[in-house]
Amino acid sequence: MTTGSGVTRARLRTLFWFLILNTLLLVPALALPGSMPWLSVEALALWGLLCLGPRRWPGLGNVLTLVYSLLALLVLVDVLVRQSLGRGLNLYLEVGLLDAAWNLLDTNLGPVTAGLALALLIGLLAAVGRLFSMSLERLRQQVPESPLKPLLLAATLALTGVATPLIGSPTLALIAHQAELVTETHQAFAAFSEQLRDQPTTEEAPTPLPMLANRDVILGFLESYGVSTLTDSRYRSVVGQRLEAMSRELAAAGLTVATGRLQSPIQGGQSWLGHLSVLSGHWIHNQLTYETFLSSGLPTLIDDFHGTGHQTLAVMPAITQAWPEGRLLRYGQIYAHDDLDYQGPPFNWVTMPDQYTWHRFQQLREQAPGPLFAELALISSHAPWVPVLPVLEDWDAIGNGRAFERWRDAGEPPVSLWRDPDRVRTQYARAIDYTLAVASGFAARNVGQKTLMILLGDHQPAPLITGDNASRDVVVHVISGDPALVQPFLSGELPGFRLGTRPDLKTAGAPMSRFRPFLHRSFGRH
Repeated sequence: MTTGSGVTRARLRTLFWFLILNTLLLVPALALPGSMPWLSVEALALWGLLCLGPRRWPGLGNVLTLVYSLLALLVLVDVLVRQSLGRGLNLYLEVGLLDAAWNLLDTNLGPVTAGLALALLIGLLAAVGRLFSMSLERLRQQVPESPLKPLLLAATLALTGVATPLIGSPTLALIAHQAELVTETHQAFAAFSEQLRDQPTTEEAPTPLPMLANRDVILGFLESYGVSTLTDSRYRSVVGQRLEAMSRELAAAGLTVATGRLQSPIQGGQSWLGHLSVLSGHWIHNQLTYETFLSSGLPTLIDDFHGTGHQTLAVMPAITQAWPEGRLLRYGQIYAHDDLDYQGPPFNWVTMPDQYTWHRFQQLREQAPGPLFAELALISSHAPWVPVLPVLEDWDAIGNGRAFERWRDAGEPPVSLWRDPDRVRTQYARAIDYTLAVASGFAARNVGQKTLMILLGDHQPAPLITGDNASRDVVVHVISGDPALVQPFLSGELPGFRLGTRPDLKTAGAPMSRFRPFLHRSFGRH
């Protein structure tokens, strides 16, 4: 009786540790499409391997633990990428984003908290690896002394051939999936490079826009201003009221406005890909295509406006380090953070509020001897969306930004806010409300008959805000004191545009890559 009880306990221990091992080896399925199996082929194979010869490879357990820890890291990174960029992990693309990811953490959380978060991540991976190692060791200790071990391995391997939804190979599938992504991305990269090399000679030169000659053209990208602000019930009340106020303010200033949609190539981050898709007329959907296009030397809207007689400048308040891409884009002048003379406080990731950026831009505009083409990256609606400042009624009091000093250290820390997703969403709506309010205020004060102002989102915010599988469309407002400059946007060439501050929510937007060709057709002839 005692012997039987001991055997039963041993079998239960074996079953327990096998279930732990099986659960751990199902984790890679979280980073794969489709349903999750309940039994892992890898767990069966490892159990068979332990039964066949647990003492023949003394270092095998350490090697397997290291490999598994790396796979667990990939799964964790996949979860983070999906939540921030709305797509799965692609190792071919993600390696180049490590610096940007750390910079975002460091700026929003501070170096100490960011370091603690990284340490927690390493600790979590170490704990998972330790549990995996323990499961192997416990199973090795439970291996029965039996001459039938090779038969057990054969049976295990036979089970690997059973093709049912209940049995799967998540580890091998994850490795194969990433290998397939690497191959596909490399092929897409090669095809895009070939496409750029084969450009017609007519596309290798700038295309002047004579119908915009002697007019200022302002291209303002509003961070995270996606169509979900109007289609999602959690945001449309706040943003809808702002658009109504915007409509009244622009009408009182004698301005005409039309609004539509464009599809962005990205979601949640990498704003520069959306910017270049608009400027270049090409679909720039990842870092490889971005770098390939920049190295091609092909023209963009910047060159088109150079050819039209405009001075070209970029106002980039979030650029705090060297920006060689700006030189490759051939801007006449670049005003990064240090060039904008801001003397006020930063607000987490936001280096300066949008109202100051617009105010400083107007000063630069008034100093320009001729017409301008300007690209502005407005960042007050960038995560973490805290604090959200009030709009200063007296724009002349903004000065060098010290007027914002009273809000230094305002709002709660982002790490506190982001524990509650519902409060994060509330702050997002408030941030969009602010960025639209100051953009509208600038337009009412400074846009006239010789100005075409284009305000558009760079991308939708992360899936935490929009939900999964949301449209990637962004909202576009076209504003001018001259109705003739707005009229081409109502021609139907870009679907979904209509008069007013609200887009047609039933019509999907054209890709951002169609915007530059549209300007060529609409404004490139006398």
